[in-house]
Amino acid sequence: MHTGSCQCGAVRFTVASRLPPPNACHCTICRKQSGHVFASTEVKKADLTISGAAEIRWYASSAKVRRGFCGTCGSSLFWDPPQHDWIAVAMGAFDGPTGTQMHLHIFVADKGDYYEIGDGLPQNAQ
Repeated sequence: MHTGSCQCGAVRFTVASRLPPPNACHCTICRKQSGHVFASTEVKKADLTISGAAEIRWYASSAKVRRGFCGTCGSSLFWDPPQHDWIAVAMGAFDGPTGTQMHLHIFVADKGDYYEIGDGLPQNAQ
C-alpha cells in the first residue's frame, strides 16, 4: 500500500497495489502543466482511493485525457484517460519510499533545450 497527497493535504490518496515502474514524459503539455518533466506510474483505478476528491480540479488537456490537480495548492496529481481502467499518479505526490524505479522517457523529441537526459534509460521520441 502506498499513500500520497497534494502539498497542502486537501487531497490524499492510497494505492492498494504495488507501483509499476514509472515513466518520465517530456511532452510540451506535461512540461507546461508540471513545470518540467511529469513522472508518473499507471495504477488500476480500482486500486486508487481518494480522500478529498471534491478538491480535485480536472482539466481536459485533450479529447482523450484529463489532468487532475488540487484546487487549493495546485499540485499536479493525476493524468486520467477516462476510457481506460488505469490512471497515472504523479510520482512526486507519494509519501515516503515507493519501491519502484524509473524505466522509460517518453516524448523526448519535445523535451526542453535546457537539460539533457543522461541516466541511460530507454528514450522514445513520441
